[in-house]
Amino acid sequence: VGVGSNSNITENGIGVERERAAVWEVDRATGSHRIFASGLRNPNGLSWEPTTNKLWVVVNERDEIGPNLVPDYLTSVKDGAFYGWPYSYYGQHVDPRVRPQRPDLVAKAIAPDYALSSHVAPLGLTFYTAGKLPGYQGGAFVAEHGSWDRAPFNGYKVVYVPFSDGKPAGKARDVVTAFLNRDGEARGRPVGLAVSRMGALLIADDLGNTLWQMSGKSQQTATR
Repeated sequence: VGVGSNSNITENGIGVERERAAVWEVDRATGSHRIFASGLRNPNGLSWEPTTNKLWVVVNERDEIGPNLVPDYLTSVKDGAFYGWPYSYYGQHVDPRVRPQRPDLVAKAIAPDYALSSHVAPLGLTFYTAGKLPGYQGGAFVAEHGSWDRAPFNGYKVVYVPFSDGKPAGKARDVVTAFLNRDGEARGRPVGLAVSRMGALLIADDLGNTLWQMSGKSQQTATR
């Protein structure tokens, strides 16, 4: 289970962040849990990579460093691993705004597997193993909800990340766009992804209150 942070960089105090910014492993029978991995500011879209059965997530990183930092990311989640938040980002890049500093934890921070762009707010992730969309088998679709504190806006689309041998293997490419109009105004915001029993990609849009379906007729459009 992904549990997001209470804040951007602990401005509400480190105490309220206890067991947050983490992936929990929960026993459904008893409700007990343990921290599987930590230092992930806002982990979303937990999905199992089909060839290795490893857990992957997309993560919303911190804000207010600038328009091009910090990249949101896609990563495998290792048991017991620490991914930096709030003390560092993308491995051991220290965030000097955080007090007190924790160099002992920064030394343990591991870099994520794959950088998306900055402030794209990835919220949905699914691996594609069906046959209805040729050329997408085995890779990951990511729903980028879109930025709020950046000009120009970034994200507002669904991208595809190719995988090989259980790892990202190339640049992300745009799959479903046009959630922003020509004036840069949002017409929709992709948030959740799923694959239907027929093999189509389903895209939940929480601004347009719409469920879109990508059936393979076009790589750039979708139907309600």
